Amino acid sequence: MSYKSLCAVKGVTANGVKEGKFGLALIRASGTAAGVFTANLAKAAPIELMRKQIKKGKLDAIISNSGCANAYTGKRGYEDAVTMTEYAGSALGVDSTSVGVASTGVIGRFLDMPLIRRQCADVAMNLTSTPDAEDRTVRAIMTTDIRTKHALVKSEDFTLGAIAKGSGMIAPNMGTMIAFICTDALVDAKSLKEALKLATIRTFNRVVVDGDMSTNDIALCIATGESGKVNPREFSDALEKCCRSLAQQIAADGEGASKLLEVTVRGAPKEAAAAKVARVVIESPLVKTAVYGEDPNWGRVIAAAGAARVNIDPETWELFLGGQSWVERGAIEALSEAEAHTLLEETTIEIRLDLGQGAASATGWGCDLSSDYVRINAHYRT
Repeated sequence: MSYKSLCAVKGVTANGVKEGKFGLALIRASGTAAGVFTANLAKAAPIELMRKQIKKGKLDAIISNSGCANAYTGKRGYEDAVTMTEYAGSALGVDSTSVGVASTGVIGRFLDMPLIRRQCADVAMNLTSTPDAEDRTVRAIMTTDIRTKHALVKSEDFTLGAIAKGSGMIAPNMGTMIAFICTDALVDAKSLKEALKLATIRTFNRVVVDGDMSTNDIALCIATGESGKVNPREFSDALEKCCRSLAQQIAADGEGASKLLEVTVRGAPKEAAAAKVARVVIESPLVKTAVYGEDPNWGRVIAAAGAARVNIDPETWELFLGGQSWVERGAIEALSEAEAHTLLEETTIEIRLDLGQGAASATGWGCDLSSDYVRINAHYRT
């Protein structure tokens, strides 16, 4: 089903194409810009390039390919990333240094530059703001994704729209995910950077599918300014809401996943402590496999939370599954296994852990771990 989010933003057009495993997307949007990138030390060529180009705080377009990550490709890979921006700049009539670039796919392979050049030229001829164009754009950047990912947040004064891809190699600190966000709000580059950084900390950096960090993770945000100035707090909250929707969709579409896992940690002395506990619980293979098997083994959640080592007395903890008490004051199992098993049959599993040591909270998202995850990744290249 076609869906309009990114292309609902004033001043944004897009298009994409997918040929087998190889796709290319173009987004035309001019304005202030900000980006966040993977924390992996082995950064892909387009990440290295974008970390430099985003410093200007302005973009006029984005080009992104799928099927080849252009990672660990040395000098040639970096030059190819630059060439991609030149292809897009020439096709769209903008300065290549104001073009954002992203890649996703297999690591350690060189880009097929003749293919990218041809695809870029073809795609550039049909940039529009229609739902079908947006659908082609998001499908062009997908790899192992099953579902397309869109987010739309509207207020009386401005619109935020976004697309993303991400299904596996997802871990905190930019979890392989790519997100392109546009808004028609008028926001200066510094404020946009701060808002995107905060939203990333509270959304993208709290998604765990498998705990492996990609070389190519990137989120770019462009503000066209066509709707005028906005309330900074309102905009920041809207951006976080938009990113949260994408984060949840990425977690739900984890490779081989059958359940979305949402873990909320409350009662922490600081938000960072709550986020750390939530992350460790979500990335635990034992918790993830228990969720997949619908096994009410709450001890795995407690053990994972303790492994976060946030120095909070476990005797004060309370654990809830689907809103019902599971463990009270560190020891009492108040929910029967039969009741717990029934709750675990749901496609969205909500776990809440109250640490009883403060007022801070954080939520993270993940998915179960199934045999399909092994199948998908055992034959990723073949």
